[in-house]
Amino acid sequence: MFENLTGRIERAFKVLKGEGKISEINVAETVKEIRRALLDADVNYKVAKDFTDRVKAEALGQNVLISVSPGELMVKIMHEELTRLMGQKNQGIQFSSQPPTVILMAGLQGSGKTTFTGKLAKFLKSKGRNPLLVACDIYRPAAMDQLSVLGEQVDVPVFRDDDNRNPVDIARKGIEQARKLGKDIVLIDTAGRLAVDEEMMKEIAAIKEAIQPQEILFVVDAMTGQDAVNTAKAFNDRLDFTGVVLTKLDGDTRGGAAISIRSVVEKPIKFISTGEKMDALDLFHPERMATRILGMGDVVTLVERAQKQFDKEESERLQKKLRKNEFDFEDFLSQLRQIQKMGNIKDLIGMIPGIGKAVKDVDIDENAFRHVEAIILSMTIKERQNPLLIDGSRRKRIAMGSGTSIQQVNQLLKQFQDMKKMMKNMNKMSQMPGKMNAMRKMQ
Repeated sequence: MFENLTGRIERAFKVLKGEGKISEINVAETVKEIRRALLDADVNYKVAKDFTDRVKAEALGQNVLISVSPGELMVKIMHEELTRLMGQKNQGIQFSSQPPTVILMAGLQGSGKTTFTGKLAKFLKSKGRNPLLVACDIYRPAAMDQLSVLGEQVDVPVFRDDDNRNPVDIARKGIEQARKLGKDIVLIDTAGRLAVDEEMMKEIAAIKEAIQPQEILFVVDAMTGQDAVNTAKAFNDRLDFTGVVLTKLDGDTRGGAAISIRSVVEKPIKFISTGEKMDALDLFHPERMATRILGMGDVVTLVERAQKQFDKEESERLQKKLRKNEFDFEDFLSQLRQIQKMGNIKDLIGMIPGIGKAVKDVDIDENAFRHVEAIILSMTIKERQNPLLIDGSRRKRIAMGSGTSIQQVNQLLKQFQDMKKMMKNMNKMSQMPGKMNAMRKMQ
């Protein structure tokens, strides 16, 4: 996400590198390159022009402090303006004071509405809510089945009425069912529709009129770029939706939709979706997104994703084992599986400041850890708990069982032992201050 845009903006900043002061000439050159970068990223032309005009005016109106270079000042201005452009702060779901809160999904065919509905159900459930999914897509073959499968995956019930061909009626009945079951959230999945299809647009307008939802979320595929913004405007004119969801941000997207859509429709981006996994959903934070666009990583989101997956008691148990140097392959496998749940590996690495640029052109295979997992699973419980037991004949058996080579098994065992040595040394270093203090008290 945003790789090309980030690279272009960084090159634009090089114009100011080594400059002692900001001048109209060097700022104009930098801003011109930034505007080109935004347009290449499929940002709306008016949005790009207004944005760069503001950046230029802001830059020329500031004096550069002795401790700050012109390039650093421009990064600061860009960060502030990008954050403002994308909405300043996250705006989450507005819940009804009288449950259930009804959330209606709208969007084009193939935008990822049904998958997002499942993800949102899981997200809300993790926040202590009690949702019900309602299947109102009567047109796409197996759409109701897909929602039912997703409901099972996230352990949320699904209301469906397969014989009913009236989505308005299904939506009403779904809300009645939610009240009977004591549900506080109703998520209504609707059929994909084109803004030019008058009958389908009338249908979703009728659903809105009948159920009066607290939220209407327009779900849009970020990979469609400028088309996503145009479609959002057409839907907003008819539905007056309350927020936008950008899906498929882990794909080969230029990022223009994320930057433009807020300005064009004047509605907040509420969520971003970055993969097919049910955990791959994040609240949209404009400031964090601006940081990522400028190649500065996103540590906060990385930590939040880790906190979702890593159990506190399990983490404390592992810390004790690490301090005692008792970390084994069972623990390693557990950690590996939790990391895999956090999302796309390249996306995660890109959140680490300074690393994203380094891996920009590196093809990171999502299945890179498969062979490691296969090797560990081919070990016996005793071998996982005590890797020193693994001699030559055991290594051969493990290689055959995992479909890998003896060299790969040897490499993993060596890396694991090296890691344990490093941890042991780090533990010794962390104990040094305490030992020094104890020695001082003895003197």
